[in-house]
Amino acid sequence: MAFKEEDFLQISGLQHFRFCRKQWALIHVEHQWAENFRTTDGALLHEHAHDKNFQETRGDRIITRGMNVFSATLGISGECDVLEFHRGTQGIPLAGREGLWQPFPVEYKRGKPHSQSGDALQLCAQALCLEEMLCCQIPQGALYYGELRRRQGVEFSDELRQSVRDALTEMHDFYRRGYTPKVKPTKSCGACSLKELCLPKLMRTRAASLYLRQSLEETNETSS
Repeated sequence: MAFKEEDFLQISGLQHFRFCRKQWALIHVEHQWAENFRTTDGALLHEHAHDKNFQETRGDRIITRGMNVFSATLGISGECDVLEFHRGTQGIPLAGREGLWQPFPVEYKRGKPHSQSGDALQLCAQALCLEEMLCCQIPQGALYYGELRRRQGVEFSDELRQSVRDALTEMHDFYRRGYTPKVKPTKSCGACSLKELCLPKLMRTRAASLYLRQSLEETNETSS
């Protein structure tokens, strides 16, 4: 099965989806957004990484930035913050270059590694797109964390690849139905830029639909 381009989801949404399914739906289904320090700081970090005019050669390594990638099979598209090509015994030929060059995606993140983040899912999805586009195998990539100022290698295992496919299956289902799932509030809600739109504290006590209905009733009573 191949997705139509108008049905492609953003690769970056995998991180939102892993963090909170409702956050992902608010952004990618309902098209709502709000900034906070974390989102602004992250955007500044990515400005330099997404310079599409940048290309540099360092010995047996070519560095490019902001490369567009997509997969019709998975129904996703996005950009690689940094895509390196390492000269070696495996990879693809590049015009005007001798030998084979192994693609190596690098994703930039503002904070530090967290076991529950979707960073590895996002990076792996980029690799799956590149494999489909370039007809090659990409076994690994790296995450660069701004707070630590160093890279962390990521192996694209069969388990990680399947996790990406499973998440995308669920995301496409929600997107097709225009569905925003309900979630239980957690301590992570305080760091979410959408907490004023999501109203997590309200969800602890009563359904949002009940709250809105009662508010409308109170408004009508006041008006009359």
